[in-house]
Amino acid sequence: MGKDTLKEATMASFFSTLSLFLSFLALPHETQANYHLSPPPPVVSPTPEHPKKPCPPPIAPPHHRHHHHHRYYPEPPRHLYHYKSPPPPLYHYEPPYYHKSPPPPIYTYKSPPPPPNRQKPLPPYHYKSPPPPPPLVHKYKSPPPPPYHYKSPPPPPHRSYHYRSPPPPPHHYYSYASPPPPPRR
Repeated sequence: MGKDTLKEATMASFFSTLSLFLSFLALPHETQANYHLSPPPPVVSPTPEHPKKPCPPPIAPPHHRHHHHHRYYPEPPRHLYHYKSPPPPLYHYEPPYYHKSPPPPIYTYKSPPPPPNRQKPLPPYHYKSPPPPPPLVHKYKSPPPPPYHYKSPPPPPHRSYHYRSPPPPPHHYYSYASPPPPPRR
């Protein structure tokens, strides 16, 4: 009796745990990601005899080093959002090519034909035009150089000049105090 009751209780607890796990797997991803959060408090409508009290400010979670944003409640991971930005629209407009000149416009207007020549044809002239003048020749020409038979003298032979300064003039030792001696007779 005791073994059967224990076996039935074990099987019942196993099936209840299995059904709870399967129901958890059936939840959407956002609910699974936020399952570690406490459920939101139930909304209580204020009664007239009990006025609504202001809610206390939420308590910030302990600061972690890897958190760079200062929010009260953690956000769900970004990879759980399956929203993708729409692709950019396909533009079929081609910008104008500024380096190409536009084609010339097609003119259907034609200029009128020239009026007929009503002048009489010129009679045949037998006059011959004078011959063209001869090409201009410069009248001024520099005279040709005369034939020079003069030869320049040959350069003097190279001499090694031993330049000596001229001898100094004889010194007359005059004393400024005494007059010069009289000339001898």
